[in-house]
Amino acid sequence: MTRLLALLLALLTVSVSLPARAADDISASSRSVVRVVTVAMVDGEVVGFGHGSGIAISPTRIVTNAHVVESAVKYPGNVALGVVPSEGQKSYAGKLIAVDTARDLALIEISGTRLPAAAIYSGPIDSGADVVALGYPGNVDLATARSANDYITPRTPVRSEGNLSNMQAVDGVAMLVHTAKISRGNSGGPLVDQCGRIVGINTAITRADDGDSPFAFAISTRELSQFLADADQQYSSIGTPCLSMAEADARDRAALDADARKTAEANAAKDAAAALDRQLKQARAEEEALDARENRIALAGVLFVIGALAAGAGLMFYSQKNMRNAKIAGGAGAALIVVAAILFVTRPDAHAEVKDDPKAAAPTEAPKIAGGQFLCTIRPDRSRITVSATTDVPVKIAANGCVNDRTQYAQGADGHWQRILVPNEEATVTVASLDPTGKEYRVERYLLDAETMTKAREIRAGVTLKSCTADADALAGLATQQEAIRSVLPAAPNERLVYQCQKAAAGLTPAAAP
Repeated sequence: MTRLLALLLALLTVSVSLPARAADDISASSRSVVRVVTVAMVDGEVVGFGHGSGIAISPTRIVTNAHVVESAVKYPGNVALGVVPSEGQKSYAGKLIAVDTARDLALIEISGTRLPAAAIYSGPIDSGADVVALGYPGNVDLATARSANDYITPRTPVRSEGNLSNMQAVDGVAMLVHTAKISRGNSGGPLVDQCGRIVGINTAITRADDGDSPFAFAISTRELSQFLADADQQYSSIGTPCLSMAEADARDRAALDADARKTAEANAAKDAAAALDRQLKQARAEEEALDARENRIALAGVLFVIGALAAGAGLMFYSQKNMRNAKIAGGAGAALIVVAAILFVTRPDAHAEVKDDPKAAAPTEAPKIAGGQFLCTIRPDRSRITVSATTDVPVKIAANGCVNDRTQYAQGADGHWQRILVPNEEATVTVASLDPTGKEYRVERYLLDAETMTKAREIRAGVTLKSCTADADALAGLATQQEAIRSVLPAAPNERLVYQCQKAAAGLTPAAAP
């Protein structure tokens, strides 16, 4: 057994350089595909060699067919099990964790590396849907392999496109019948949708006797999910329909247009209400001004009449030689007439102008980014969801761009505040961004090949900012670094999550946001 393991591990150290892959969803899911190898030895001699395909459903766990590892199950002392990732420079020994011969499924564990985990699609899939088989067909190996090392060298899996026919039960197991071409060696490999999510595990093909067209069978995700549950294995499950990025962009634009129309309608209604309120205030002001003018004129008239009567009385007293009363009456009359004249001259205008509130009209300078505690909820109509959960995200924002008291964001060229996260192990770059108002939180994920991830990590190593800061030079360096990382990313992400944020009560735990 020691010699067997030594031979296998010697074969598992072959190095290879891989070209960068395109950033489409199928290529992204190809990173999770592996070749599963079995090597049988008797008395130190290799007496058997077999291989199939598999798919990582966690960083260290792979699903394949039970019949692919059948020899390792029957003869554990004489058969070594190996796993060859589609990327990297070497392969790894595998350990059987669970086997279900009825469903033809097996779970293998590896150590020493972490693989990108694929997501299982849990939603409905219609007949005629486009599907893609990924794996290592034996007929391709026969045409290309030149030695045993070719079977244990990391290599991009072969993809084959087809359509889903229907679902049928085979020996009590739910199977998907499809037309994607597979052959021996594809066993245990995934059948995926156009978003790269697992919709089945390829397991068998029909015989093409007398020119009959072959069909393929894949174990349904219903059976796969039950198998993983029985094995207490956690996995990622997504039920949202698959949209292309172009379809997602079109739907996002439609949602933005709808939001803009609602905002315009709300603003128009607000402006109409303000105009009506202004008209009412103007009418009331003019009515009050007219009343004030008329009251002033009436008062002036009354005072003028009283003054005239007083002056007449003064003349009467004067004719009676009552000089004292004549002076009093005449003086009072003259004073009243003067006051009446003044009131008449200073009467208000019949028209009044309503003045705007100077506080409401004065512009206020908005902060660079709105601070506070926010709760962000996914907008499915603006998102393209392929592999990630969409639970609500609490986000705490400081005015200087510090998020959740631990992650510093920097303002990008588009005015949004962003942080690009490049992990050491996971082959995914995440761009998290916030608009300056704090109303929108966006997460874009790029599922990258090994070469692009290496470039992104090299750029990230140039600036290390592990905590929040107010230092202008450090922020400028972070912004420059992030633009450099963006330059090596594909034009479009594989996944886009758009969240709408609202002010939330203090005390929410902001652990879910980057």
